[in-house]
Amino acid sequence: MLRADNISLAYVPGKPVLDNLSLHLAPGSFTFIAGASGAGKSSLLSILALSQKPHGGSLHLFGEDATVLTREELPYVRRKIGTVFQDFELLNHLSVAENVGLPLKIAGENPQSVHAKVNELLAWIGLRDHANMRPSTLSGGQKQRTAIARAVIGQPHLILADEPTGNLDPELSMRLMHLFKTLNQIGTTIVFATHDENLMQSFDYPVLYLRDGKLHRQRR
Repeated sequence: MLRADNISLAYVPGKPVLDNLSLHLAPGSFTFIAGASGAGKSSLLSILALSQKPHGGSLHLFGEDATVLTREELPYVRRKIGTVFQDFELLNHLSVAENVGLPLKIAGENPQSVHAKVNELLAWIGLRDHANMRPSTLSGGQKQRTAIARAVIGQPHLILADEPTGNLDPELSMRLMHLFKTLNQIGTTIVFATHDENLMQSFDYPVLYLRDGKLHRQRR
């Protein structure tokens, strides 16, 4: 499913963010990536999302060598990946509902089906009354929930989540964690970067700690 071998990345010569890092994940796995602020969690997830190329090493996703994909092939592979990053990446000219439904629209799903799925998911995360609002009018937590909904609505094969509960209160964080857990139970592979020790302790998933540019197994 996901195989990264000897991935290297350095923004400043001689100071690698990722140093010959390797990560092998089976289909349907759920893995926490932990580490101090600035350890490189976001950089690693950006590479796995095919948003950034590593400076060295190889990356295989869904049986494809991602390092040699053409510009035409990249969108097809990216559709299998749902991403939730710290800066939300919401489109301000679209409503909450339109942002959430965008992956289904791009995939060619019919408007009635998109509308039904968006309404159901917005109700579940407590944003049904905000469906027609623009992202600029939302709080940080509401933007985060919108970004999570957009990432999961198409039930992608792989979800990459970078501190997805960072702006949420503990109760809503746990509720959304159970959404990720449900998606994982139906076969979605999830990579979840967080520094929330309480959250990681609440779920019995492997934890890999990113330190000195490498991943170290911390639990199981």
